[in-house]
Amino acid sequence: MKRLHIIVEGKVQGVGFRQFTVKQAAELGITGWVRNLPDGRVEALAEGIPGALAAFLRLLERGPRLARVEKVTSASSDLTQSEFISFEFRR
Repeated sequence: MKRLHIIVEGKVQGVGFRQFTVKQAAELGITGWVRNLPDGRVEALAEGIPGALAAFLRLLERGPRLARVEKVTSASSDLTQSEFISFEFRR
C-alpha cells in the first residue's frame, strides 16, 4: 500500500473537480479525501495499491470536462495500514 499527497493547480474549483475525484477514487478502490484550498488549488490524500494510484494520478491530470489542469504534484510514502475506509470531501 502507498499514500499520495496530491496538489492540483489550474482551473480546478467550481468545475466539479472534487466530485470527479471522489467518483474516480471509488471506482479504483482508493481511500482518502479531497478538498479545495483557499488559493484555488485542490488537495487530496489518497491511499491504495500502486497501480490504482498511478491510474488515479493520470485521471486527475485530465480532470473533468470543465477543468483546466495546469499542474499536478504528488509525494508518495509507504503505508502499512490504511487510515481511511472511503474517499470523502473535506473542508
